[in-house]
Amino acid sequence: MNKDAPLLVIAAGGTGGHMFPAQALAEAMLARGWWVELSTDARGARYTQGFPEDVEIVEVASATFARGGRLAKLAAPFRIGAGILATLAKYVADRPAAVVGFGGYPSIPALAAAWLLRIPRMVHEQNGVLGQVNQLFARRVDLVACGTWPTDLPRGVSAEHAGNPVRGSVAERAGAAYAPPGDHPMTILVMGGSQGARILSDVVPAAIAALPPALRQHLTVSHQARIEDHGRVTAFYADNGISAEVKPFFDDVPRRMAEAQLVISRAGASSVADISVIGRPAILIPFAAATGDHQSANARGLVDAGAAIMIREDALDAPTLAGEIVAVLGDPAWAEEMARAARASAKPRAAEALADLVERLADHSPKGARP
Repeated sequence: MNKDAPLLVIAAGGTGGHMFPAQALAEAMLARGWWVELSTDARGARYTQGFPEDVEIVEVASATFARGGRLAKLAAPFRIGAGILATLAKYVADRPAAVVGFGGYPSIPALAAAWLLRIPRMVHEQNGVLGQVNQLFARRVDLVACGTWPTDLPRGVSAEHAGNPVRGSVAERAGAAYAPPGDHPMTILVMGGSQGARILSDVVPAAIAALPPALRQHLTVSHQARIEDHGRVTAFYADNGISAEVKPFFDDVPRRMAEAQLVISRAGASSVADISVIGRPAILIPFAAATGDHQSANARGLVDAGAAIMIREDALDAPTLAGEIVAVLGDPAWAEEMARAARASAKPRAAEALADLVERLADHSPKGARP
């Protein structure tokens, strides 16, 4: 780690949806010779296994007002305040050249301290609707970068469309050759986001069991399920003679996606970006309770491009999903066209584009972001 290099602080946390693009930017900035720190909290630190060893992980106190009991909510401002004070002291000792927030409440201390000290700062919004923290800071940063376009922005706020950065392990498989479905072994990758998704565990196994035997016999399933759903999902697949691997988290998603004929997934921004860059047909089920219905906004680009089918949660059941699986896997030419459309909609250089914005920000930061 070269501490004579310019320092970039990346602030993120909460879920993989924030951490994966943060990791991609960290990889790009290290390659450009920067010194990189990740500012997060204990929860966010659980998603740092894939970060390069040269990234310094700094845990700071933070909190959310959205979860926990009355006492936890009363304590939240004091925890956030403690995190801001600790971060201010750190920035005075080692002043960053720039601070980039990726959303999630663990990014509050880093962005607030950068605002107070007038350090060049920006936020990156992965979704089609600004998250609460990014909305709070949208007028208090020098630049807003968006991963999904168009993104619903507050009045008077402009943004640059950088795309959603993908991790190096995904970028390495950008545009990977697609093997169309046919009378040969095929795989379906089922992803519920970094937290898993109960509804996918409820519906997907039953939908696959309902497929015509001639199709089902060729299928192997990789299914990401919550720990509490793991046992019943595994048992269902086994009881129905379906070859499946079920895990709470796959650490080799890029490989599995590259080998898949079809992806069934939530429409988190990182998942959509990975599907686009690797280029796979997808059935997307947006999380109905997502703030501002942002997962539907995330999915719209792939759907409009002809790369994905979207099924809303209130319309999702096993017969409907089975019908869509048959439609894709039963039409190799259409599946191949969907894969091409996904690749065409991708921004595989999003990490480099965001890195360019960081370097521009550090060199020519506007001074007018108001307190």
